[in-house]
Amino acid sequence: MSAEDLEKYETEQELTLYREYRDVVGIFKYVVETDRRFYLCNQVDVKARTENGDVFFEVSMSDAWVWDMYRPARFAKNVKVLTFKDVNVEELAEQDFDPTKSVGGS
Repeated sequence: MSAEDLEKYETEQELTLYREYRDVVGIFKYVVETDRRFYLCNQVDVKARTENGDVFFEVSMSDAWVWDMYRPARFAKNVKVLTFKDVNVEELAEQDFDPTKSVGGS
């Protein structure tokens, strides 16, 4: 496989992933962003933990969808993430997840 073929494949996978995101975002309540992944979920709990003087975050999610083009199954019943980096959690507003509206107004 050439570098061009690989780039084309990855571009197609990213487009497929974006389309899936657009199709499923309406069934989720929260967007969670960690240093390694982006998630959609319906329940999220973030706890700051300390061990040996280091602070890390334990993020637990239920009914989650994982933004990762290399995963064969992106839906997960329960997800737990441990990270030393920032965690961003946003609650989606009603208009943010209307599946009848397309992105970009088209």
